[in-house]
Amino acid sequence: MSILNTKLLKLLTLMVTLFLYSNNSSAQRVLTYSDHQSSSEMRTKFLKEVFFPAIEKESNGRLRIEAHWDGELAIAYEALGAVKRGDTVDIATVVPEYTAEELPLHQIFKGFPVGPSGQSQISFFRKAYSDVPEFSAELDNNNIIQIFLGTGYPVGFFSREPLNNLNEIKENKWRSASFWHIDFLQNSGAIPVRMHWGKEVYDALEEGALDGIMVNVDSGYNLKVYEHAPNLLASKNLWLGHLYIVAINKDTWNGLAEEDKEAIQRAAKTSYESLGNVMNNSFDVQMETLSKEGTNVRILNDEEVDEFETATRFQEVQELWAKEQREKGVQDVELVLEKVMKLLNETMK
Repeated sequence: MSILNTKLLKLLTLMVTLFLYSNNSSAQRVLTYSDHQSSSEMRTKFLKEVFFPAIEKESNGRLRIEAHWDGELAIAYEALGAVKRGDTVDIATVVPEYTAEELPLHQIFKGFPVGPSGQSQISFFRKAYSDVPEFSAELDNNNIIQIFLGTGYPVGFFSREPLNNLNEIKENKWRSASFWHIDFLQNSGAIPVRMHWGKEVYDALEEGALDGIMVNVDSGYNLKVYEHAPNLLASKNLWLGHLYIVAINKDTWNGLAEEDKEAIQRAAKTSYESLGNVMNNSFDVQMETLSKEGTNVRILNDEEVDEFETATRFQEVQELWAKEQREKGVQDVELVLEKVMKLLNETMK
């Protein structure tokens, strides 16, 4: 082979190598996302229209999220297991309340009747993860990593009869799903009722088997409980503490290039900047919508919110819960609870 042909062969080989490298480096990675709710809710709409596009933008198109909604790939109670395995789902929204055995420390977030709203709430959750490593460790033990923290609407009290204030829930039958809220209702003098969420609740309100329901205001609206419980007391600070963790499978995360990990982190950071306003505006729109449907809406003042917080004796409830968790072998319960309470108080100030 002549020297000229040898040089041409080497040049051709180099060109093919560069082409293959370029093609491979620009290949798009599709990550499968699962959510138990529709894409039209405040939280899911934000993911669809803000966070996921931000990931694609920050990664220069190297990453794309293929989203599946309405429990198509995994219902709410199966989301943790699905993303933990990572066989069909790369990313999913995990709700700690539905996985109390796997994520016991995460239950602490719902153990407060009052908390920050809007951007302050977002700052609280982000700081909780940065300052309390036990939360990330709990996720790590389940083979997942959080990449975004979403929250929902605050709590509202839908009542069949007009309520002048929350003292008037006493001796009446009120439904809630959260074990925390069941105790809060009981300590406030109400008769707590456990009932499966759905038409059963709607029918119970219609028939008078329930006097009211303590629930996040959007769920109350979606179930149309206002048709039989048209009186609503609400406040942005009557928080649900219902964290929606957008989590990625740890093996999937570790398999990403460093530049793609950084792109996801940048996308989360920029998305957080607008989330607080979206939450506040959505709450206001929700109240207006309920009013147009004939609901008698009243926003509680700060003093009334404080009175309810005192009536719940939430710290006694927390102490009992912590004791039960410690007896089950959960480590550092009191320590984590103390850290969260301190951070929450600082945020509320």
